Amino acid sequence: MLDEKNYWLGFSVFSGIGPIKFKKLLEQFSSAKDAWNASVLDLSEVIGEKLAGRFDDFRHKFSIKDYINQLEEKDVSFIILTDSNYPELLKQIRNPPFVLYYKGDVEILHSVENDNGSRYIAVVGTRRTTSYGREVTKILTEELVASGFTIVSGLAIGIDAISHKTALENNGKTIAVLGCGVDCCYPLANQHIYNSIVNDNGCVVSEYPLTQRPTKGSFPARNRIIAGLAMGVLVTEGAEDSGSLITAEYALKFGRKVFAVPGSITSLLSKGPYKLIAKGARLVTSAEDILEEFKMPSFAKAPRGKQNSKFKNATNEEKKILNILQNEPLHFDELVRRTGFESAKTGSVLSIMEIKGLVKGLESGQFSIAS
Repeated sequence: MLDEKNYWLGFSVFSGIGPIKFKKLLEQFSSAKDAWNASVLDLSEVIGEKLAGRFDDFRHKFSIKDYINQLEEKDVSFIILTDSNYPELLKQIRNPPFVLYYKGDVEILHSVENDNGSRYIAVVGTRRTTSYGREVTKILTEELVASGFTIVSGLAIGIDAISHKTALENNGKTIAVLGCGVDCCYPLANQHIYNSIVNDNGCVVSEYPLTQRPTKGSFPARNRIIAGLAMGVLVTEGAEDSGSLITAEYALKFGRKVFAVPGSITSLLSKGPYKLIAKGARLVTSAEDILEEFKMPSFAKAPRGKQNSKFKNATNEEKKILNILQNEPLHFDELVRRTGFESAKTGSVLSIMEIKGLVKGLESGQFSIAS
């Protein structure tokens, strides 16, 4: 015997009806069951004659019971918009998914601000990363996990993958939002991360039905869910046309916070964060900046290098700069001259050192060892 929730599930498989049309159907017919069994004529008044005809063909060929069995075989579950464990923040956005498929621990999705002070933040960025972007993402994700945040991202190659992987490596929780069915790992190169999320300390979610492959339009739709699940979106690296900026735009529409990491002004992959900062995003160099924006106390002091361990934890390039700065602050141009590095490389290394808390930039354009 099918219940109301099962009919919601059936509608989620039909590609012609999304959140907006499904809402109209509920308003007209009071329940998904009644809408599913309505006449083509009555359906036409709500969704149009052509779509009603397509849906009629679909429901006569599609078995909800068989589909439920497929979900069970693939260890996939689902929640609907009216369920008590549907993510509260996601419920607040305009046109949230009416069905959310998932694999993994559903408790990770539930209750964004519960008694334990759960915190959710999206960490996103470019697929084509630089060494600076990779290191900054790793450092900030480690700090955010240490500060009690669950990391939300899109499982894409690059920044997304680094944020998921770093969260898991630091015993943190993470949610991957897919632009395909949750039984499909896309891209396949991240299958090992997908498996770790599902089997370890995370959850993979999607609004798309089983076996559905990603399309060009599914990724922007996926990005709205990433932004909807999180209290804020952090962009660590990306070009001006990066898809991560779409996620940030959704965050702004939803009234969520947007954060961006400054990078080298000579790098095209720093243009995205600088564009966001110019539009009012909070400039971030540590998790403390994010906690401060949310007016939250820190769960744990983020792991930064202390004075007596700077050289121990620094790379060879960083050690070279630290040695040069031992006696006095120096201007950027002087550091370029003394290190022998190219300007772009010097700027990138210094930016990472600032993120690590090894050096600090002064208003005069000079740099000194951080106290």
